[in-house]
Amino acid sequence: MNPRTSLLAVPLLGLAAAASQAADADFGKDLKATIALHGLPCDQIVSSTRNSDSDYNAVCKDGNRYHVFVDANGRVVVKKL
Repeated sequence: MNPRTSLLAVPLLGLAAAASQAADADFGKDLKATIALHGLPCDQIVSSTRNSDSDYNAVCKDGNRYHVFVDANGRVVVKKL
């Protein structure tokens, strides 16, 4: 890699990381909204893991843990873990 290419790669990697963090934050908001629409408490999503397509585990700041997924009928289900 020549010096010019490496100088361009560093800012691009930084932009990619920032975009990824923004997408994660937006997704956390989506999970939080889904949990709230099901009438369950969650003040803020602190971590989430993707189990498979449309299947996630979420941990809230208040300690609540949820399994959010789409069932065989196409309905979104939120179960407290």
